[in-house]
Amino acid sequence: MAIATPNPSENSVRSEKPQKKYGGAKDIHVLTVSLDAPWNWISAGWRDMWAMPGVSLSYGILFFLISVSLAGALFVAGLSSLVLALGAGFMLVGPMLAVGLYEASRRLERQNPVSFRDVLFVETAAPMQLAFLGGLLMLVLLGWIRIASLLFALFFGLNGFPPLADFLPTLMFTGHGLGLVVVGTIIGAVIAYAVFAISVISVPLLMDRDMDAVSAVIVSIKAVTENARPMLLWAWIIALVMALGMATFFVGMIIAFPLIGHATWHAYRSLVKH
Repeated sequence: MAIATPNPSENSVRSEKPQKKYGGAKDIHVLTVSLDAPWNWISAGWRDMWAMPGVSLSYGILFFLISVSLAGALFVAGLSSLVLALGAGFMLVGPMLAVGLYEASRRLERQNPVSFRDVLFVETAAPMQLAFLGGLLMLVLLGWIRIASLLFALFFGLNGFPPLADFLPTLMFTGHGLGLVVVGTIIGAVIAYAVFAISVISVPLLMDRDMDAVSAVIVSIKAVTENARPMLLWAWIIALVMALGMATFFVGMIIAFPLIGHATWHAYRSLVKH
């Protein structure tokens, strides 16, 4: 959603005062947090959202419009079976789409003015590395959509996707529907948590600090493994909030997406020593 650009103001300063470049994961100190930390992040994200409602809700509305447009395009193209996969896929690339929200929270933290332009055109510390990581997440998304298509064919065969009115009954009260739900949920959860581990900290880290993508991913995995219980809770909170947003035909994403985006910035700030 946000467009990552190099920071020209930082480039102009480098000639006067060299900016520190982080050589790798060894230069980043990961902190440990308590089990209730995710609730603090949500609270901080909620405060950020209502401290700048115009920017945050506009971002959420933009995300809602994109979501509805893509879902509508799938229905028109006769690919309605992929709508659920699309919704789950948003969670895979969500960290990249929320870069503008991280920037908004960073500006608010520094008591700098925040405009909608600031969150659409973000001046990142490592734009090429962030783009590389974004490309990796897109490949995972495409892989997930392919897996979802294969699962649908496995359980529904050539019968096609049920009409929208019969969607929930078919999923919950038929053998092939329940099979798709169970297997799809297990596979999707494994993929989602793997993506969560590599991206939950690495994306805001690359936005905030000049370092390589591989090191940022290592830091992210380290933060997740060294804070296993709080980060598992955080992953469940993200999944629940996003699922509730999608269950309202994406209308709830106007609130859910900015909330999680702002909260993720505070998670990064809590887990990485500054």
